[in-house]
Amino acid sequence: MAVIREQDLNKGREAFADWLQEARRIIADRTPAGGTEALDLKLNLSPKLPRQTWAMAVRYSLHLLENKAPGEGVEVRVAPWGAIKILDGPASDPHNLTPPDVIELEPDVWMRLATGITSWAEEREAGRITAVGERDDLSDLLPLP
Repeated sequence: MAVIREQDLNKGREAFADWLQEARRIIADRTPAGGTEALDLKLNLSPKLPRQTWAMAVRYSLHLLENKAPGEGVEVRVAPWGAIKILDGPASDPHNLTPPDVIELEPDVWMRLATGITSWAEEREAGRITAVGERDDLSDLLPLP
């Protein structure tokens, strides 16, 4: 099942752009001179947008990732708004339908990564990424266009 309906792609694109615009505004308004305070701001960035905007932005960005790296080997979950399978590799276990590699992210973490606000290494070091399996690093695929 698709993570976003075809007729919602434009809404998703707009929501993604709205999320990024608001995130950049917050950073511009609040970013200190530099150092760890700037990184802390980025790692805790979570724009106050309507739930529907968040949902569409997440779904649209997952759609972009799914198109960028098709496959069945890694499941990327961003609860409560979507899960996709990407990258070639061993497919799901027929008994539980979960691939051997699973990455779970909170929506705010996912959106920061998808938009390039933070890097995979920064979020992982901050303990914000839950990943199981050999392919537990999406840094080569992020940020998304």
